[in-house]
Amino acid sequence: MEKIIKTIAEELNIKPSQVENTVKLIDEGNTIPFIARYRKEITGGLSDEVLRDLGERLIYLRNLEQRKEDVIKSIEEQGKLTDEILQAVAIAKTLAEVEDIYRPYKQKKKTRATIAKAKGLEPLAQIIIEQKETTPMQEIAKEYINIDKLSEEDKKNKDKAVHTEEEAIQGALDILAEDISDNAKYRKEIKRQCYREGLIETKAANPEEKSNFEMYYEYSESIKYIPSHRILAMNRGEKEGFLKVKIQKPEEKILAYIERDIIKGETQFKIVLKETILDSFKRLIEPSIEREIRNDLTEKAEEKAIKVFGQNSKQLLLGAPIKGKTVMGFDPAYRTGCKIAVIDETGKVLDYTTVYPTEPQNDVEGAKKELLKLIEKDKVDMIAIGNGTASRESEMFVADMIKEASRPVHYVIVSEAGASVYSASKLATEEYPDINVSIRGAISIARRLQDPLAELVKIDPKAIGVGQYQHDVNQKRLAESLTGVVEDSVNKVGVDVNTATPSLLSYVSGINNSIAKNIVKYRDENGKLKNRKQLLKVPKLGKVAFEQCAGFLRILDGDNPLEITAVHPESYEPTEKLLANLGFDKEDLKDKEKLEVLRNKLKSVSVAEMAQELKIGEMTLSDIIDELSKPGRDPREDMPKPILRSDVLKLEDLKEGMVLSGTVRNVIDFGAFIDIGVKHDGLVHISEMSDKFVKNPSEIVAVGDVVKVKVIKIDKERQKVGLSMKV
Repeated sequence: MEKIIKTIAEELNIKPSQVENTVKLIDEGNTIPFIARYRKEITGGLSDEVLRDLGERLIYLRNLEQRKEDVIKSIEEQGKLTDEILQAVAIAKTLAEVEDIYRPYKQKKKTRATIAKAKGLEPLAQIIIEQKETTPMQEIAKEYINIDKLSEEDKKNKDKAVHTEEEAIQGALDILAEDISDNAKYRKEIKRQCYREGLIETKAANPEEKSNFEMYYEYSESIKYIPSHRILAMNRGEKEGFLKVKIQKPEEKILAYIERDIIKGETQFKIVLKETILDSFKRLIEPSIEREIRNDLTEKAEEKAIKVFGQNSKQLLLGAPIKGKTVMGFDPAYRTGCKIAVIDETGKVLDYTTVYPTEPQNDVEGAKKELLKLIEKDKVDMIAIGNGTASRESEMFVADMIKEASRPVHYVIVSEAGASVYSASKLATEEYPDINVSIRGAISIARRLQDPLAELVKIDPKAIGVGQYQHDVNQKRLAESLTGVVEDSVNKVGVDVNTATPSLLSYVSGINNSIAKNIVKYRDENGKLKNRKQLLKVPKLGKVAFEQCAGFLRILDGDNPLEITAVHPESYEPTEKLLANLGFDKEDLKDKEKLEVLRNKLKSVSVAEMAQELKIGEMTLSDIIDELSKPGRDPREDMPKPILRSDVLKLEDLKEGMVLSGTVRNVIDFGAFIDIGVKHDGLVHISEMSDKFVKNPSEIVAVGDVVKVKVIKIDKERQKVGLSMKV
């Protein structure tokens, strides 16, 4: 375990004591959000992102240690364990290295070498590899012809009979070829050389065929430098049958390296050994090394894509809520009509309908009349338009319509990713049993504007759709990573226990699906919860779950004003002492004037001295002071608000040099897509993000950010817009 702790500490650039303490907390069953928020003293204030990385590496390294033990045990049982093998296994850093060491000792399927061994040709292979014998090889091989010693039946069996000297020599060389291929030292060096000097090359499967992969029809790039998005693009092109992908290896260097190690001067064996090394490389080593390198590159590219996907999803989940507004959800479409749903500030459905302002019906006047009537009747403040099919046509219609509205109405383009998945889900059916599936999408779009987090947790995280190649990556890893992102987001914001849906509650630290349903059932049967302690009456929510979840659940008008904050029940006593020291009471948190005075007093508290006096950690005290300064504050209020629009831009309106405000819709390896209000999002390439070198676009922007951009390129034919942030 000491070794694992040391490795993680080096990789994450943190202290071994931080790793050791965190591992202990994880092993005790604490969740990452709980550790990140309420055990800062123990972890030294590690963030949720670092803690998740630590947790993942812990699982990998524990699996690695287990595999090492299994491999050593298996080799020992075969009676072949040596100090050299023990040493090699001990220093192996990856599962792939351990498998390379184990390769010669694995039970093999039938191969040319296993057949040769069954024929008794191992001693001949040994003579050839030692290269000491001066008797001609053909003479030595004669001793291994066994046809006279076999029964009539065995003579006919190719796997047992050796008829000629050539057959004996070939069998011995097959054994050597497999031994060379199984040599862990060679494999490690070959991979090293390939990573250092190898190229990944792509060619068109059919050069005449048009596709999205044309830039890869004749392409090569160094393995050492290729970015992850290109690996995933090549993989997809290959999978869809447009590309052929190959790794070009420094073959001459590799062969020279093995020859130097095996061939001992000018002997009668030199030529056959050179041929055997080439055969081993071409037939056995090259295909498996190519597979391993491709798998390794893909795995790393997927990890990167999953990270980008997670960062983007987190920004989307933590988008600023628009509170206290009546919203019309507008789910655009062509033939089937645009679905409309109006919801009030609490999320209750007031009205719904379908209108046909787009192709083929083009009933603009009828749609306008109906929607203006709803705007007046339900006092609509905002319209949330989904960004899918027919979105821009719908936007033009809405921009035109709201000019005639009797009240000020703005519209916002909202990501509708996953809305159709939600509409048809069991959850949507439970929420709106009497409302048509197609209308549910419009409700979801409207609610996303009011509270992105509460709405997006109802959707499978994969369907949120802000990344690159999310359908091509390892789906299990993607799901695990995104579940972690959703958990961190939900727990960062906190959840109103009296209004939250089971979907939202199930992401709270310590609460699973069945406990979430039990909380809602308890609430329905007993009315609103008045304090956090009542949670202990919920079936299956015991003391352990209570400790994990209590600080993340809010009770907005309960018995204890501290429960609108993230102050954990375990800290109530020191919190009340702190307030008393400053001449206040927890009830004062409800009084605006007293709260203002309290805020000023909290600014002058000496954290180090007060922490000693209250016998709590300084980090915990700092968090308590933050919570008391802004009780009940939603951290998402700091996030950029969506751009409210009242008019629309066409591609034809754009001119090079124009400076516009836009919303970041997606961040990828090579840049970011920005919604500037025309039909297609514009691309800011990584090279146009800053005058300084940018290694990673997510250092500069995040999904939901509102940015100033300059139009630098307009391709009307391909409907593409190039943007720059160097405004």
